[in-house]
Amino acid sequence: MSKYYEAPTDEIFEEVKAGCIEIWNTYDNSYGYVTEKVSSIEDIANVGDNAMYMVAMFDSSNRFKLLGNLSPEARKFVDERIT
Repeated sequence: MSKYYEAPTDEIFEEVKAGCIEIWNTYDNSYGYVTEKVSSIEDIANVGDNAMYMVAMFDSSNRFKLLGNLSPEARKFVDERIT
């Protein structure tokens, strides 16, 4: 099984989740797009590839921004799965 499908620790999962929500909340929500994305993230559980599902919602620019805001441990988790 690929590392991509392995769930992280709960601590890393919550950090990635919070980081993703933080980035989404910087965007204009005039048409409800941000609310839609944040709602789909808020209800997600730490199983399988759900952490990477949240990361995959972003383009490369926002992934880079996310990685810059993560702890070294969380960054390593994501890096090992997207490279």
